[in-house]
Amino acid sequence: MPWTRYVAIGDSFTEGLWDSPDGLHDPTAPQRGWADQLAAHLSARRVAAGGTPLEYANLAIRGRRLRPILAEQVPAALAMQPDLVSLAGGGNDILRPTADVDRLARNLEAALVRLRTAGIDVLLSTGYDTAGSPLVRATRARIAVYNNHIWSMARRHGASVVDVWGVRSLGDWRMWSEDRIHLTTDGHTRVAQAALVGLGLQPDQENWDDPLAPLPPAPRIERWRGDAQWLRDHVYPWATRRLHGRSSGDLRMPKRPEPTPVELVPTSAD
Repeated sequence: MPWTRYVAIGDSFTEGLWDSPDGLHDPTAPQRGWADQLAAHLSARRVAAGGTPLEYANLAIRGRRLRPILAEQVPAALAMQPDLVSLAGGGNDILRPTADVDRLARNLEAALVRLRTAGIDVLLSTGYDTAGSPLVRATRARIAVYNNHIWSMARRHGASVVDVWGVRSLGDWRMWSEDRIHLTTDGHTRVAQAALVGLGLQPDQENWDDPLAPLPPAPRIERWRGDAQWLRDHVYPWATRRLHGRSSGDLRMPKRPEPTPVELVPTSAD
């Protein structure tokens, strides 16, 4: 493996919500996520080839918009002198209808250039397709434009891309948590496989991209009840925080602030 030190930067997607041991929405529980799983896979391959474990840091914090990610996490990552950085951000901005997607892309590209100029391999990420979400589908056009910017800047500057939009298995709601915005453990696992492919490596799982076997449609009344509970438990608290200028990541610190050797080795369950 060509990489010895990997730093992940971003928001809740990269922090790993809600890939927690108990599978519940417990904000105090350790979160793993696709980036942690990717680091474990890369480290396992290094060790299998006779190398030392990969060093890994994760600076991502839930709720972060793109500007603080670029202003705070990118310089911190550069100071750690990694040879691989994953940079995913902008989703929290795009949730807002007034988001300037072209400006987000310009800022992201400036950070990408800074990292590539330092000789660092960079793994970008597209946004996922929100076509199946009742309310979040309103962001689909903005995400599509942002994704096109990401593919173009990756080509210009020699970066890799995790094609989250193209992961067909993520079209199933069983891959998503109760809040319908963050992935379950199974969802994160599939993104980790997509990240390996994005880096030009063979995935560790077969059929990771295949759609799940369909379930029979739920009764309409059950869907209505589920939507009502989702609005009450997740949309209302999010809107309230936004109204008061707060974020779910306020006062939080990165879960893995320094690069340390990866101890977790992927198992067949991963």
